[in-house]
Amino acid sequence: MTIQTARLSDPAVRAFVSAVNAHDREAFLSLLAPGATMADDGSDRDLDEWIDREIFSSHGHIDVDKESNAGRSLLAHYSNDTWGEMRTRWDFTVEEDGRISRFETGQA
Repeated sequence: MTIQTARLSDPAVRAFVSAVNAHDREAFLSLLAPGATMADDGSDRDLDEWIDREIFSSHGHIDVDKESNAGRSLLAHYSNDTWGEMRTRWDFTVEEDGRISRFETGQA
């Protein structure tokens, strides 16, 4: 059963999922700490290139099935126009100021 985005526990993660699903690049980027990094399937990726390709130009969408680690780890169905739908995991590092310094995703 999908968890409504508004009910996600961690405010930064909730805002991240909201920005992805709204295709709001500005809101998404405002959530990231300076120098933020990310990995996909265990490999570090260029953040700007990855979000363009995997989220914004391909209409990415996250439906969260389960959260853990105080809301900073998600199991979700992710879909975009390139890959279709897949079951994914998302792990977030959130700084004291509430911004995301790193996220890791991959197939679950």
